[in-house]
Amino acid sequence: MICWILLLFILTSCDCAPLVVNVTQRSYQAEENHNITLEWTFTTRTDGSLSSIYIICEMLTDVRSFILFHLHEGVEASESQDEQFSGRVQFDKDVLREGRLRLHMSRLRTDDSGLYLCEVKTGDGGGSRKCHLNVTAERDRPKPETPDKSSGGRDPSPTGSPSQPESRGRIGLYCGLGLIVVVGTLLGVYYCLYRKHSMNHSPPIELDPMDFSM
Repeated sequence: MICWILLLFILTSCDCAPLVVNVTQRSYQAEENHNITLEWTFTTRTDGSLSSIYIICEMLTDVRSFILFHLHEGVEASESQDEQFSGRVQFDKDVLREGRLRLHMSRLRTDDSGLYLCEVKTGDGGGSRKCHLNVTAERDRPKPETPDKSSGGRDPSPTGSPSQPESRGRIGLYCGLGLIVVVGTLLGVYYCLYRKHSMNHSPPIELDPMDFSM
């Protein structure tokens, strides 16, 4: 009888599985001024209550640790957050009931790079997991070309040739001059042909004998 009571006590005490904490990725890579989401998972009770959940996430350095996120009895304790992460970290409360901690970090900095430890405690126990975040400097972007003051405010082409609007103006001028020359030539030819035709078909001039008299 005593053995049965002991066996029943052991089975009852083992009814709840120990808390298991995992991290979705062990290493994250991001660029400066971008956003990223860090995610951990943990076993939770089926009732979905948040009042028994305690979470603290920190960035670990050789000098000290910086608090990234703090949850006390299911309520975020923003006053515990270090100034470095102030206003840049948000979490999804809805998925927290499912045993998922998702931290959204915005406007990343290069000094956000480091090792992150997230510790979770519930009525089932506690556990923790680490991940590494590496934030690289923002890539250099080509600077816009500034107009050269020596060229009268016009932006010269890379090869030193005139700009495109100026080239089009010169082409238009040359075309106009060429058209004028062609029209002038045609008019001259037409005038010469007209004079020649008029002289060939004009009536002969009659001479008056009186013009030769003395």
